[in-house]
Amino acid sequence: MNPLVKAYFEGFDPEIQERLHQIRNLVLALVPDADEDIKYGIPTFIYHGNLVHYAAFKRHIGFYPVPSGMEAFKEELKAYKQGKGSLQFPLTQPLPLDLIDRIVRFRIAESLTKI
Repeated sequence: MNPLVKAYFEGFDPEIQERLHQIRNLVLALVPDADEDIKYGIPTFIYHGNLVHYAAFKRHIGFYPVPSGMEAFKEELKAYKQGKGSLQFPLTQPLPLDLIDRIVRFRIAESLTKI
């Protein structure tokens, strides 16, 4: 684990860290050769450019699949609070790992078109 990402995780309570690890593990299972770093102050996976970003907040986990990832899953994402390129998954609910998986797969395929 990138030391900066590790330090980021350690700034949160164990239950929040577990959610961050769920996202991290999911992405690494799909694209094990992705790099990870801190960009814009939050963990970021890099695979032929920025793949996805994710972050912890007081009441939610933020997930940032860039606007194209949001547009591709527009209907499924209506249940979540969102911004132009961001989703908020409330801490009161389980992470939608199946949805995150499909979004990451979409972003991987999109990233491969850049090579």
